[in-house]
Amino acid sequence: MSFSTSTASRVFRGCRALLAPAKPAAGAAASDAVPAAKASKAAAKPKPKKAASGGGGEASPKAPSRPSGIQKVTPVSPALARFLNAGEASRVQAVKQIWAYIKKEGLQDSINKREINCDERLKTLFEGREKVGFLEIGKLLSRHFVKTS
Repeated sequence: MSFSTSTASRVFRGCRALLAPAKPAAGAAASDAVPAAKASKAAAKPKPKKAASGGGGEASPKAPSRPSGIQKVTPVSPALARFLNAGEASRVQAVKQIWAYIKKEGLQDSINKREINCDERLKTLFEGREKVGFLEIGKLLSRHFVKTS
């Protein structure tokens, strides 16, 4: 099956390297290799990307994004506020401070490192439970974060 030149140019969208005539066998002169190399360099150059705004002007600097999700600072329950000594915190900050307290007080179970032995201060946060798995901390803390709209 043979393609016409217009069909080939439409398919390959004018890529010079693909539309160039085939090179002769190994006996070609060295002077023929130079123009082919220049043509392949020109074809390999990426086109400059345009701004996503579509305005055609210079791209505006990216505006700083607000923290969201677990990094968003939100009001906390009175029990968590007493523990953290702050009325607002992000979930990340709260978990970091709780882990720092657990490490400082040595509350991590010595046999099963995935369990935390709660003292009186942690029991106020974790629904009065004696032991808490470290994967449960996030779930148990979720009730201490006040939903805002």
